[in-house]
Order: sequence, then structure tokens, then C-alpha cells
Amino acid sequence: MAMFYNLVTLGRKNSLFSVSAAGAKANAICLSIADTAKSNGVDFYPYLKKLLTDLPNLEIHQNPEILDQYMPWSKMIKAECSK
Repeated sequence: MAMFYNLVTLGRKNSLFSVSAAGAKANAICLSIADTAKSNGVDFYPYLKKLLTDLPNLEIHQNPEILDQYMPWSKMIKAECSK
């Protein structure tokens, strides 16, 4: 429960710098990805780099189950991006 309150506080503090609702939403998405990676023992920066490198080249619209391999709890991500 303490992690939730830390995330809310961090989100509230970061939303002060969001100029628009879209900026606040983007902030929330990034914080959610970072916290989920951290909770699963995945180093955020290599994970983010892998997402930004691999995902644009995949056929996600034709085969959405590919995304399961890129979740922070997947074996592939744990092997490549663990702390």
C-alpha cells in the first residue's frame, strides 16, 4: 500500500508540470510503465529501450498477442532487462 501512496504523490507532483490533460496522461502512462517494471525487478532504461526499438517493427495490429512477450513479467524481458 505504501508503494501506491508513493506513486500517487509522485504523480501529483509531476502533474504540476503538465501543461495539458494530454501531457498529464502521457506522464501517468510513463510512470505506470516505470513502476510496473520496478515491481517486476526489471531495469527501466533497458526495458524502455527494448520497447522503443522492437515494438515499431512488429506486426502488433495483425498479431496482438506478441505484446505478451514484452510485458515486464515475461521470461524474455526478465532475461534481457533484469537488474
